[in-house]
Amino acid sequence: MKIGNREFCEHGKTYIMGILNVTPDSFSDGGNWNCQDQALYHVEKMQKDGMDILDVGGESTRPEYTKLSVEEEIERVLPVIRAVKSRFDIPISLDTYKAGVAKAGIEAGIDMVNDIWGLKYDTITSEKENTMGELIARSGLPCCLMHNRTNKDYQSFMQDVAADLSETLYLAEKAGISSNQIILDPGVGFAKSYEQNLQIMNNLEQLRVLGCPLLLGTSRKSVIGLTLDLPVDQRVEGTLATTVIGVMKGCSFVRVHDVRENALAIRMAEAILSSY
Repeated sequence: MKIGNREFCEHGKTYIMGILNVTPDSFSDGGNWNCQDQALYHVEKMQKDGMDILDVGGESTRPEYTKLSVEEEIERVLPVIRAVKSRFDIPISLDTYKAGVAKAGIEAGIDMVNDIWGLKYDTITSEKENTMGELIARSGLPCCLMHNRTNKDYQSFMQDVAADLSETLYLAEKAGISSNQIILDPGVGFAKSYEQNLQIMNNLEQLRVLGCPLLLGTSRKSVIGLTLDLPVDQRVEGTLATTVIGVMKGCSFVRVHDVRENALAIRMAEAILSSY
């Protein structure tokens, strides 16, 4: 898979997506990178620490988050995207589920769309067609499509998650997105109980049968806090454990805040797994 000007191997290697939240209210680092100079310094540090892709987000998606208008979200992310593009040679992913924001990002030069609603937001909120899917298809960009739903009414949890993601892949195919341009995210922390978040991490290999590389996004999330009884700023070690599990289960990408620590954990895990 090519993202920006980089080729990513989908087998036997786990890459790091570094998180840059330009938000005042994100659960972990809200307000830290709102100033452009601070944001650019953080990007530089993450790149030096081993980041492979930068994921820029303008709206917090923590529980009970405040939804932004398309215009507000664009105002947050576009200056940062343009500044990063002009200073760094790094693929940029835009974390948004709104087609209007994605369109502005594509025009500004992003390299990937990261959609936490797996192309379903348009159909959930209105009678519109799959606007996001069609936009991504026209752009030719790769995308990361996450498992999400409006309820937690599962009959058979892993089977239902796989079925939901299959629906997302159907929407992508219908819109014209090439199957080799799709990454799937199991959606840890979204529409899942504490026990289900643990379960999906322990069964990630079941989702590989869908034929797409997987991205695991667990960094500092509540499942870690609940397990270890730790606040957000003390969840690095818990995140590293989930990252190593992701490597062992064959995830191609992890989305994290603490790049250096996760890069070292990945290198160690990959060295062990590649030994004979």
